[in-house]
Amino acid sequence: MANSPQAKKRARQNERRFAVNKARRSRIRTYLRKVEEAIASGDQSAAAAALRAAQPELMRGVTKGVVHKNTASRKMSRLAARVKALG
Repeated sequence: MANSPQAKKRARQNERRFAVNKARRSRIRTYLRKVEEAIASGDQSAAAAALRAAQPELMRGVTKGVVHKNTASRKMSRLAARVKALG
């Protein structure tokens, strides 16, 4: 349990950051799920459009520290390869 004023403040800040990061991570997963669903439907143009929409969201997660840079790059690369394979 936080006792000092500093520790109490840090606990409050951590709660706020956790909520913001959780929302951002959820938003990224939603965009990635849309790409996955478009790939599953077999529609390359829809999948490509969903991928273009997901890319800036995923990279924004990198700049905000929610996702590691290499993780985001790997996800983008694998999704792009799967979208390309549809055509």
